[in-house]
Amino acid sequence: MLLSLGSPPPAFTLADFGKVGAKPFSLASAAPGRPIVVMFICNHCPFVKHIRAELAKLGKDYMGKATVVAINPNDVENYPDDRPELMTAEAAAAGYSFPYLYDETQETAKAYSAACTPDFFVFDSTHKLSYRGQLDASRPGNGVPVTGADLRAAIDAAIGGKPANIEQQPSMGCNIKWKEGNEPTYHSA
Repeated sequence: MLLSLGSPPPAFTLADFGKVGAKPFSLASAAPGRPIVVMFICNHCPFVKHIRAELAKLGKDYMGKATVVAINPNDVENYPDDRPELMTAEAAAAGYSFPYLYDETQETAKAYSAACTPDFFVFDSTHKLSYRGQLDASRPGNGVPVTGADLRAAIDAAIGGKPANIEQQPSMGCNIKWKEGNEPTYHSA
């Protein structure tokens, strides 16, 4: 079942591999009254690579205004480029200032009904889902500049206490790499 608009963010505590040391990050530590942005990304996906500079910029631009986190949900046994130790190097190379978390069990991705990398969720200042959709209309090879316009508009609306645009375009990217036998019911194999 898809996470519906108005839903609270499913709770999680995951190891943060965005910096050396892999300390745990809990969603419960998100500041009350501040929007929450949850991004499902990974190291190897060409769609994520295409937008990684904008993700880094977005993290810096909204620091102190919203809680921004990224989660890697992929099966690292079959996709070793997404291993946690490589997440630390990717976060440093990309310039990510936000926690980059590893969802080893894939339970967090399931709870959010995440479908692909990248996939974006914005929860307003009351921590209710106000946006689930794309970063912007840019895709590898389509010639559209990466601006982050759709996601930025949703975050700005949440910060301003306004509703997100009702017309939300779903994110496009690589399917989450589910562990064998762990595919969620909302995901078609």
